[in-house]
Amino acid sequence: MTRNVLLAPSLLGANPLDISGSIESLRNNYDWLHLDIMDGHFVKNLSFGPEFARALRKRYPDAFIDTHLMIDELDVILPLFMKAGVSLITIHAETESHLLHASLSRIKDAGIKTGIALCPPTQAASIKPVLELADLVLVMSVTPGFGGQKFIESSLDKVRELVSLREAYKHEYVIEIDGGINENNITKVALAGCDVIVAGSAVFNNDRPDEWLQSVKGKMKEALSNIDRTK
Repeated sequence: MTRNVLLAPSLLGANPLDISGSIESLRNNYDWLHLDIMDGHFVKNLSFGPEFARALRKRYPDAFIDTHLMIDELDVILPLFMKAGVSLITIHAETESHLLHASLSRIKDAGIKTGIALCPPTQAASIKPVLELADLVLVMSVTPGFGGQKFIESSLDKVRELVSLREAYKHEYVIEIDGGINENNITKVALAGCDVIVAGSAVFNNDRPDEWLQSVKGKMKEALSNIDRTK
């Protein structure tokens, strides 16, 4: 059976004066909505807060809201997003790493799906002890903090390593990638083993974001089907 790859448009790339309009322009051709949360400390940028996440849930009650926390001070901010109605919370392996196990457990105990994010220099092997708590592992394929950066090719090696770790230890996490995704590399990313692909600028800079999503999903499906037929 051909593997299904999910598309998660990042609202960081949406029109900041009309985010709802940007979402409507997708015409339901997305699988998840991706929220990048930045605190100005862990990364040198600011973005959405918990009230925005709560409003998004109210406006789109059935959406899968994929929330990526690029923040310090997890003990302060994490509980606010746990109460905001999001579907999944991803925290960085590099943030208060000594509390990573406890923070993931806290999210899971609240009935929310858990994710672990890896910055480009961070090796997949560093999170082996906590992979059993992860529903998702996010590979950052750019330096986190800003949209529109160039894709880091070596990120695909990390994706393949996570696929191998999942098979070796019989984990069930999905692998997500975020950063520099466009129509020229999205199929290659899917073939490397990614299950969820985040794209912001490539989606929302189009006149017809819905058609872009339809197009790349078709290309990925065809490429994955061709691989299946050769096995």
